[in-house]
Amino acid sequence: MAVVDETTGTGPAKTAGSSRMRRRRRSSVPLLVAVDATAAAIAACGVQLLFHRWFVPALLVPLWLLSLASQRAYGPAADTGCSRRVMGAACLAAAAAGTAWWFAPRDDLLHDALVALPLAAGLTVGLRRYRPARLRSGPGRSAGRVLVLGPAESASELIAALRRGHGPRPQVVAVHRAGPTAADGRAGAEAGMSGDAMDLLRVVRRTGCDAVIALPGPELGADRLRRLSWDLRAEGVDLMLAPVLADVAARRLAVRPVAGVPLLQLRAPALSGLPRLPKELTDRLLALLGILLLTPLMVVIGAWVRLDSPGPAFFRERRIGRDSHEFTLLKFRTMHRGADRRKGELAHLNHYGSDRFFKIADDPRVTGAGSFLRSSSLDELPQLFNVLAGQMSLVGPRPLVKDEVAALSEDGSHRLLVKPGMTGLWQVSGRSRLPTEERIRLDVSYVENWSAALDLSILLRTPSAVVRRTGAS
Repeated sequence: MAVVDETTGTGPAKTAGSSRMRRRRRSSVPLLVAVDATAAAIAACGVQLLFHRWFVPALLVPLWLLSLASQRAYGPAADTGCSRRVMGAACLAAAAAGTAWWFAPRDDLLHDALVALPLAAGLTVGLRRYRPARLRSGPGRSAGRVLVLGPAESASELIAALRRGHGPRPQVVAVHRAGPTAADGRAGAEAGMSGDAMDLLRVVRRTGCDAVIALPGPELGADRLRRLSWDLRAEGVDLMLAPVLADVAARRLAVRPVAGVPLLQLRAPALSGLPRLPKELTDRLLALLGILLLTPLMVVIGAWVRLDSPGPAFFRERRIGRDSHEFTLLKFRTMHRGADRRKGELAHLNHYGSDRFFKIADDPRVTGAGSFLRSSSLDELPQLFNVLAGQMSLVGPRPLVKDEVAALSEDGSHRLLVKPGMTGLWQVSGRSRLPTEERIRLDVSYVENWSAALDLSILLRTPSAVVRRTGAS
């Protein structure tokens, strides 16, 4: 990744590589239409084979493409909110079928439409998601190449946030430091551009980037951004403005016009109410299912712990849950008796260097069975009983002890607004390898940006993190 300082000069001719990228970007829309038409055609063939009627299959492809077009499914950000756009198109097409049925009441028409549209919607989402990356629109696709424009410190924070993302990541090909806009250079003045703008265009052409991400700062005023958007338009390159908050989920941001001025609205986190009810029910049902299926394994582990070293099978510890309520956390015992009394003499080995988290490599207090249970995370299976009792969730921030809660910052204390979890965002992002502040930041980010989709993503990533034993100890 190149870091480009400001220099003055006229830009060279466009490279063949950047021209090929812009041709590929322009050709993505017809290819996307072809993908959607294929999905609709497969659904139409399925309906025709099932019911041997031709009317709905004959009209499905054009109706489906028009419905998708009405939901802006072929714009520059077609892959953003893909499922939402497809569902909107399906609802619109269903409304059109209902209207046609009202004027021509044929039950087979409405029946076939209600069978064909879900098929078309599912196939469209699937084909769009798994089509080759080169056919995806927008700089957010996995092959997207972006140039970051702005102060070096802000650029580093943005790049780190992009790398932490869980979707298709763009490739940052250069960082261009924003500077003053004074016109310098005869060629730049004649073109109506500053020397800095000329240099930025030169870097855009040299790197063949798909988009420029501009970061907020005093150097990037409204006039400069407006001129930059026109300059980049001539190059076939998108201009995106990064929000001040990098760790905010896209669904929490919305453009809201106020007095004709487009403002970015930041929606409040979903912490309670109806959105959380399905999570509560799902947690308890899955915990009950897990207990029923894993009871034989837990019995074997409990016996192994008892035989491996003197002491009980379970370790109980008071932890702080949602709204600062205390509860007793259950785990399989992984340490010898009296381990807490040795904490002081081993404090100098704590690789976190902080009293808020205590963990050392090759801890002599850990038993033989405990070492395996920790690395495989099997010691946490008894927490399913905490989930079933409503004290914990399957996914959430790490449960803290009193001393850790007392040391939390104001932002860090937001993690107490939700139930702690058996697994969480930092557990699948590096586990014990992560520094203390990064773990707290990830927990707070989870609270602020919670959604059912995020929970599902973390649950699906957890087995892989456990198998890799990344950062476990």
